[in-house]
Parts: sequence; C-alpha cells; structure tokens
Amino acid sequence: MARRTAFASLFGRSPFKPMQEHIGIVLECASEVPSLLEALCDGDRERVAAAKERIFELEEKADDIKNQLRAHLPKSLLLPVDRRDLLEVLDLQDSIADSAQDIAGLLMERPMEVPPELKEPLLALTRRCVDACDQSAKIINELDELVATGFRGRESNRVSKMVDELNSIETDTDNMGMELTHLLFALEDQMKPVSVFFWYQLIQWIGDLADYAEKVGNRLRLLMAR
Repeated sequence: MARRTAFASLFGRSPFKPMQEHIGIVLECASEVPSLLEALCDGDRERVAAAKERIFELEEKADDIKNQLRAHLPKSLLLPVDRRDLLEVLDLQDSIADSAQDIAGLLMERPMEVPPELKEPLLALTRRCVDACDQSAKIINELDELVATGFRGRESNRVSKMVDELNSIETDTDNMGMELTHLLFALEDQMKPVSVFFWYQLIQWIGDLADYAEKVGNRLRLLMAR
C-alpha cells in the first residue's frame, strides 16, 4: 500500500515522472552489465553471481514501476501525447532491462570462459551499449520540457540533436558487434560448436541494449514530428 501511495503521489505531479523514474532504474540495470562481464573475464563466479542478483533486483523494480504506471495511466490525457504512445515508449524502455536480465541469466546458467582475444572488444562493446542507454535516459528526462513547449521550438530541436547522437552511438555498437562476431567466427575451429552458438547469442543480447535504447529515442522523435 505504501508503494502504491507513493506512486500515486508521483503520478499526481506529472504523468511523465513515473516514465522518468522507470528509465532511471532501467539505466541502473543496464549499467550493471559491464561489471558482470568484467567478472566473467576475470573468471570470478562470485562476482558474476552478485552482479546477476543486482540486475535481477533492478529489473523487478523496473517491472513494478511499469505495472503501476499501466494501472494508473488515464485512458486519455489532456496533453499532446497519446496514451498508447506513452505505453509503447514504456515497453521499449523495459526491454532494455529485460535484455540485461537475459544476459545475466545466461551467464549464471551456463559458465562461459572468455577467449583472450574477445575480452577487450567484448568489454568495449558493452560499455558503448550502456552509453546508448544513458543517452536514452537523458532524452526521456526531457519529456516535461517537451510537453511544456508543445513538442516544438528550441527544446524540440535540442532533443532531436540528442536523438541524432543516440543514433550515432548505436551505429558504433553495430560496428563493434560485427567486429566482435568476426573475431568469434575466426576462433570457432578452436571452440565447441555449442560454445560458439552461446557466444553469438550473448553478443546479440548485449547489442540489444543499444538497439532498444535507440528505439526509445526514435519513438520520441516520432512524437515530436506529429
């Protein structure tokens, strides 16, 4: 009950505050992934387990905010934003946390040894993907200003530039992911086929962090274009 009361108070101030609270927790969740991968590279199972627990806790907290927001969001808002649009952005935000949870779950269920050639590019990719998540959070934190200006004018132009920067970061992650995949395939003769498969899956899920972050920004750009 205390949680619902606090949430209702938050929602009463602005329908966008819960969205911003949610992306903040999502960013915390994604930001734990580099520590998870660093522990994996060090072969430290205890640190891997600790990072996994933290990611799962944050993902659950994000889910709680998401469910509360869905329950409290009015059927219609006297604002230049459709309810369905907000819920779509919310789902994209939540997919970032879901991807982090998928990564953590895989690394706990299947112990994976990191080939030395993959360590640095793997960590670099992961950190750059978190940069994308951070940029998407900055964009969502501009929602109040965007609404106040009717999604027009100087604020809209500023946010558009922020989305452009997000797109650029995501392009970096695409390129880094492809390079990492090429490295993986160059090593496949030295690895078991099933290991190659799981490494490929892991690289894809890490890239999903940036992919969903970019989708958050692009969805907000569509709102501004209406």
